[in-house]
Amino acid sequence: MDAMPGELWTVHLGEVPYLEALHLQHRVRAARQADAVPDVLLLLEHPPTYTRGRRSAPGELGFGEAWYRERGLEIVDVDRGGKVTYHGPGQLVGYPILRADGALAHVRTMERAIVAALALEGLEARARVDDGLDFTGVWVQDRKIASVGVHLSKGVTTHGFALNVDNDLEPFSWIVPCGLPDVEMTSVARETGRAGRLPCLRREAAFRLAEALGARQRLVSRARLETAIGAVPVAA
Repeated sequence: MDAMPGELWTVHLGEVPYLEALHLQHRVRAARQADAVPDVLLLLEHPPTYTRGRRSAPGELGFGEAWYRERGLEIVDVDRGGKVTYHGPGQLVGYPILRADGALAHVRTMERAIVAALALEGLEARARVDDGLDFTGVWVQDRKIASVGVHLSKGVTTHGFALNVDNDLEPFSWIVPCGLPDVEMTSVARETGRAGRLPCLRREAAFRLAEALGARQRLVSRARLETAIGAVPVAA
C-alpha cells in the first residue's frame, strides 16, 4: 500500500445509487480491516432513497412502501444505527470507513466536523449530546440539518453522515424522519438563502473531519481506490 500512516483517503464519487455505494463501502471496509488501505472517506450524493436503520419502527413510512416506490423512491434496510431518513440529490453524504475505538465517539467526531464546516457558512449549528440518541446529528436551533448513523464491525466503521445542502426537503415530510414525528428538517440553502454550496461544503467537511481525526487528507480517484481494494475478498 503506497499510503502513509495517518492519511485519510478522500474520494469524490458524484451521484451513486445507494446499493452500489453500500457494496463499495463493504469492499473498502474489508480492505481497511486487512490494512490494504488507510482510513477512507467516500463523498457522494444519492438518487432519491429512504434508508431504515436498526432502530426503525413500523409506521415510519406512513403511506406504505408501494406509495413511495410509485414515486421513484428506493427503500433500503441497512445495518447502521438510527431510524428512517431520506437521501437525494443536493445532499452531501459522507461515508468515513476507518478504524475507530467506538461507534459513539466516532459519531461525536463527525458531528463536530459538520458543526465546524457549517460555521464557515455563517451557520451556528450544534450537536445535542445531552438529549439522547434520538437527537443524534447536527441541528440549527431546533431544526435538523444533518443526520448521522454508523455501523462498527471488527473495529472499522461504515455509513456516516448526510448533510442537507441544496436537496429537496419535501420527501422528509412523507416519513417520520429519524423517528421524530415533530422534527423540522432544514438545509443550508433554506437557512442561508444561498444555493450551490455543495462543492464548498464537500471540501470543508472533508478537511474538518481529517482535522478532527488528526489525519492528513489525500485526494484519491475512484480508479485508484478500486485498484487498492480489488484484491481483498469481501466476507459473505
